[in-house]
Amino acid sequence: MRDWIENQYQNVFLYVPFLLAGGAAVYFTRAVEPNLIFAPIILCTLIAALFIQRMPIILRGVIIGLIGFVWAGIFTDIIDTPKMRHNVFDQNIVGTVQKIDHTYDKTRVYLSVNADDIGADGERATVRVSICPECVIPQIGDVVQVNIGLFRPNATYAPETFDYARWAYFNGLTATGYANKIDVIRSGDGGGINTLREGLHNRSKSFLVDALVLGFKAAVPESDTPIWTASGVGHVWSISGFHMTLVGGWLFIIFYFIFRSSPYVVRRIPAKIPAMGCAWIGLVWYLFLSGIDVATVRAFLMTTLVIAAFMFGRSVISLRNVALAFCVIFLFNPHYVMQAGFQLSFAAVFGLVWVYSVLRPKMPQNKLIASIYACALTSVVATVFTAPFVAAHFGAIPIYGLIGNLVILPIFSFAIMPLVLIGVVAGFWGWYGPKNLAYTIYEFALNIAQNISELPHAVVDVPHISNVAMACFVCAFMALIFIKTVKIKVNYILFATFCVIGVAIVTIAPRPIFYATHDNELVAFVGDDGNLEFNKSRASKHYFAFDTWKQINGDAIGKPNRRRKHDRGVWRYGNIVYIQKFVPLMQNIGALCNDDSVRYIVSYFNVVAPSCQHKILRGGALIYDSGRVEYVQRTRRWH
Repeated sequence: MRDWIENQYQNVFLYVPFLLAGGAAVYFTRAVEPNLIFAPIILCTLIAALFIQRMPIILRGVIIGLIGFVWAGIFTDIIDTPKMRHNVFDQNIVGTVQKIDHTYDKTRVYLSVNADDIGADGERATVRVSICPECVIPQIGDVVQVNIGLFRPNATYAPETFDYARWAYFNGLTATGYANKIDVIRSGDGGGINTLREGLHNRSKSFLVDALVLGFKAAVPESDTPIWTASGVGHVWSISGFHMTLVGGWLFIIFYFIFRSSPYVVRRIPAKIPAMGCAWIGLVWYLFLSGIDVATVRAFLMTTLVIAAFMFGRSVISLRNVALAFCVIFLFNPHYVMQAGFQLSFAAVFGLVWVYSVLRPKMPQNKLIASIYACALTSVVATVFTAPFVAAHFGAIPIYGLIGNLVILPIFSFAIMPLVLIGVVAGFWGWYGPKNLAYTIYEFALNIAQNISELPHAVVDVPHISNVAMACFVCAFMALIFIKTVKIKVNYILFATFCVIGVAIVTIAPRPIFYATHDNELVAFVGDDGNLEFNKSRASKHYFAFDTWKQINGDAIGKPNRRRKHDRGVWRYGNIVYIQKFVPLMQNIGALCNDDSVRYIVSYFNVVAPSCQHKILRGGALIYDSGRVEYVQRTRRWH
């Protein structure tokens, strides 16, 4: 046993990023804001404690987790994104255009405005507004006057689910909304990478360029997105390791042959050294051109480590390199650990590096068969290691992802991506042939994806995964990858054990029977068939509530929202009563207070009834069949 424990010290460093991330996750998921008034002093003390000799390994791990917790709190204070006190409608404000984001059917402009003009704290605030179709699109740096409508980012609609207010806070976004009218007061001088991105968008006028080169998130037609997701290749529209590998590989090949043809170079240094340096410079340009998304940053750091390892003759593929990239990105922004792109990227990379560098599967002798085998194995490993995170963030898992990746990814790798990149350059000379050919091949690939998505049970909906269950799945993968075995495969045993516990938690967890937003404007009931029914089919203020509640209940996301009928303005579900209108409230509140069969009363209005205050619920809440009420907290810095 002692030898086995000593054998584990070889992989101790690999636990560091997960301990940091675990501490940060605890901070971000707390219901109330912790008191970190002396956080900088605490952080320095914890870091100094790591240098104490002969400290027990468990205590050292606890300290690393606390460092992640405290750093997350300090970073939250550093961000200090201004927050609005109330929504703003039909108001004229003046702002400077910082960035322009293009989706398939609309344009969104990021404006830097005076915080006081929108009722926010601080000096300057950033807002994102959708431009009306008839509005003139401004340029980067323009000072504009906008007739605007703004909404505060909504907090989470259920515990342990996506918190849009937190996401907006850590992305420097104070509010989102719409612009009815835009007038350019003063033209800006532009400049910077955003101006270059905007110029390429205007010149190319192609959603393929927007998505695969410029990194705009919603550039693909909305009708096509579910098809790509169901076929398991939706990740190609988020610039990450797949794109970095392709671009870096092509640049290396081009520069390699250029330097190889120069006798002056090859007599003094291997041609691959300067070729790698030039490829890395090209990847830096691609990183900034694509919008510096977290998945792209992760892929760039990993590619940088690989290039550096090649150039200095060190091991290229190793779990330590992945762990190092994890730590660097975490220190840059600890909130990344809560984002889907970060989790999916590192889950896939850790799994792939472990399989190819530790397990080292035996490849077939035939090169063609070996290539097919490697593609299939890569797809399987990436699918398995990302499955819990896909299920947690999207509520569904594509079953035929292996088929989709084997058939469609080569089309993107050797046809669509090269043609799009060539088309960007060729467009400067007015040659649009490569871009048009890329679009034709895109239609061909989309048809294949459509056939895959129409196979039986192409997408399986999964229940809501709690934080505890997710922690079990993470521990399962850590045990599988990090634990070094001798004779007994302890890592496989622990992997299976943690997975079973995680699945059991998800399976036996009770589901609410009633949901309410914080202002009680939107509520949902579990119908007789087990699916949710809402008091209204649409609610612009609570757009995310519908899908959030559906995922928790296990309903299919994307289907029309069912509306529940009321009885003269009163919705009744067992011992729960909901009233939205004032007249039905006044007509029924007395009888409901005296009705012993009514346990909870929820209303859009602030009800004051001294005789039954114990029955009246206020704020966002979830009610379970047992009668337990779980309130949705909105007391963090970002709310």
